[in-house]
Amino acid sequence: MLIRVEGSDLPGRACAGAPGFPGYADIHVAVQRRGRPAELLGLVPGDAAAAVWTLECTATATATATATATPGGIDLRGQHIQGRPGERFIYLSWGVVDPAEGGFTMFRRAKLWLNAVPTEILAEAVAWGLLVGRLGLTDPKGHPLCASVRPPVITWTAEAHGG
Repeated sequence: MLIRVEGSDLPGRACAGAPGFPGYADIHVAVQRRGRPAELLGLVPGDAAAAVWTLECTATATATATATATPGGIDLRGQHIQGRPGERFIYLSWGVVDPAEGGFTMFRRAKLWLNAVPTEILAEAVAWGLLVGRLGLTDPKGHPLCASVRPPVITWTAEAHGG
């Protein structure tokens, strides 16, 4: 199964400081790999028109009577899926790219909660092969989106893989 995250409304390559937020330049965003925060998938500049990441995952039926039960009894696992059963999520990491060295220094993350995917949509996605999350990547203050992300900030749909 695949998960595709489609981000729009990126905040730009720089954002001004504000109380509690120092401001940054040369902003980029990527998906963080589980257990390896330095390994990023699909680094996208903050001024891109859109950002799209496609993640491979496996969907496994779980026992619904246990403490680690997942919504709808389906557990998603993969290299870019974080957290324990029932608490799975995808990290979008925001950072600054050093133009001289090319290094990435993270300054904030958005946590896309998979347990917030409606049960019927997750079941359809497992059957059809593709779960799609669509979201804007700029918060109300004009900064890169961060913190916990659940509907209505993100919209989840099931689609046919390859179509």
